[in-house]
Amino acid sequence: MLDLSPKQIALLERCAAAGFKIVAFPMYASAVGVRKGNCAALLTPNKTDGMSLLGEPCHLVDGNLSVRVRRNGVDVFVWKKKQLDITMERLDELARFRSDLDSLIRNGD
Repeated sequence: MLDLSPKQIALLERCAAAGFKIVAFPMYASAVGVRKGNCAALLTPNKTDGMSLLGEPCHLVDGNLSVRVRRNGVDVFVWKKKQLDITMERLDELARFRSDLDSLIRNGD
């Protein structure tokens, strides 16, 4: 369990008010998951009493964090053996997610 400061908790509350769901990803117990639509990211407490992204936001595949890879000449989001084609719609959703989350994180510091 993470030990979060009041400022970090307030940031997560602002995320929730902006439509992000606070979720747990069991493989990442030292981070807080945030999800909106089909996208998710991991946040960790930082030294300035705020939160920082752990890695890059990603598209969810079967509710799990994915990675972006190139398979057989095609870019896809992958989780284990499952994959989703990368489309402009998915990239646009991911870009909006990242922009919204970045704005909340910056305003929380």
